[in-house]
Amino acid sequence: MADSVNGGPVTTTPLELFERVTAQGEKVRSLKAEKATKEDVEEAVKQLLALKVDYKKATGQDYKPGSPPVDLDPSGTNGPVAEEGDDFVDPWTVQTGSAKGVDYDKLIVRFGSSKIDKELVDRIERVTGQRPHHFLRRGIFFSHRDMHQVLDAYENKKPFYLYTGRGPSSEAMHVGHLIPFIFTKWLQEVFNVPLVVQMTDDEKYLWKDLTPEKAYQFAIENAKDIIACGFDVNKTFIFSDLEYIGMSADFYRNVVKVQKHVTYNQVKGIFGFTDSDCIGKISFPAVQAAPSFSNSFPHIFKDRKDIQCLIPCAIDQDPYFRMTRDVAPRLGYPKPALLHSTFFPALQGAQTKMSASDANSSIFLTDTPKQIKSKINKHAFSGGKDTIEEHRKYGGNCEIDVCYMYLSFFLEDDERLQQIKQDYTSGALLTGELKKILIDTLQPLISTHQERRKQVTDEMVKQFFTPRKLAFDF
Repeated sequence: MADSVNGGPVTTTPLELFERVTAQGEKVRSLKAEKATKEDVEEAVKQLLALKVDYKKATGQDYKPGSPPVDLDPSGTNGPVAEEGDDFVDPWTVQTGSAKGVDYDKLIVRFGSSKIDKELVDRIERVTGQRPHHFLRRGIFFSHRDMHQVLDAYENKKPFYLYTGRGPSSEAMHVGHLIPFIFTKWLQEVFNVPLVVQMTDDEKYLWKDLTPEKAYQFAIENAKDIIACGFDVNKTFIFSDLEYIGMSADFYRNVVKVQKHVTYNQVKGIFGFTDSDCIGKISFPAVQAAPSFSNSFPHIFKDRKDIQCLIPCAIDQDPYFRMTRDVAPRLGYPKPALLHSTFFPALQGAQTKMSASDANSSIFLTDTPKQIKSKINKHAFSGGKDTIEEHRKYGGNCEIDVCYMYLSFFLEDDERLQQIKQDYTSGALLTGELKKILIDTLQPLISTHQERRKQVTDEMVKQFFTPRKLAFDF
């Protein structure tokens, strides 16, 4: 990322530049009103003029107060536009030609986020007093926006809350769908903060061949899997868009505010919508934005609108929250912070995400031990060589081997994982043996999850879905 005239990083979207120019203009007016020194005023004016130059370079338009940019460059907004052969990532499609999967370092540059480095992981450990989750230690959550700001707030005893979600496109979830919830549960426990979970059944109705009733039914079934991860009902609110928006004037009010501040040209640029898309798709991003604002949940936060939100999610969801972060300052709300995860690969290889519509691409949470074993043995893409002799001589490639990738998500023992990598790379461990390790890891994990899910009753789901005060005072 290049540097701007005044020494800070260049903002990555025209709307962020617009907000910076506006804020700097307000600063100049305040300094003049306070009769600040001539030097201070001149320096502030110099920075304002430099920002206006940056803004004109980015938009081709002169800055006009109260008139945000109306036509965003798609490649500068959500990053799916790439050179031929590069990765393509948006909220609905992930494509890469590499068996290693998406190049996340390039994606960080394209999306304009920040890498989660060792310094940040160490700071999370210092602040929480807890060993960082292995998703952090291994770079599975690899990118962030404003996580340092969240940690600053926590150290200063200021509240924040967590928000994540699930698009319920099928009755059964697969193991990849658990990743954000496993990590969110850890975050909630170490920081002791409220959590809201949005079930975007309205989105799935708009994008999929589903009735509203079926989409809502999937939301309820998926919620049972989420609850089975062990969330505390006293600290967690789960809601269906199709249900909650009709109950909450405050939530809908924020949806409308976001809708007013984002143009059709902007959502076309951000999400790639076309003239043939239904208007429901065009307006939906505002619905996913609204939970980022604390006053969307008056039963939890009362009328407070100043509580920052932290969103753990896969990187493909980032365009929604780039838009949200652009809009938030104009609504008087803090920008949501984000933690981005890598994608969970399909059994057939890391070229795509797992698909709930392809039974053989995924290990589902409903699979039996026999099905798990069969799927891994038959379909898991191998980084091993064609013959045992070649494998013993040259070793396997963990960077493209799906079984090793899965173990990096679900095997918590760092030392054992490292030993497996060394043995497979050297050829001491064969592909069949590596598959057996994964089978032995996933079978008890999924069986345990299934037992916990059986304990989740309809009454428990109703409790999580009921708008209510949580175990926090605001």
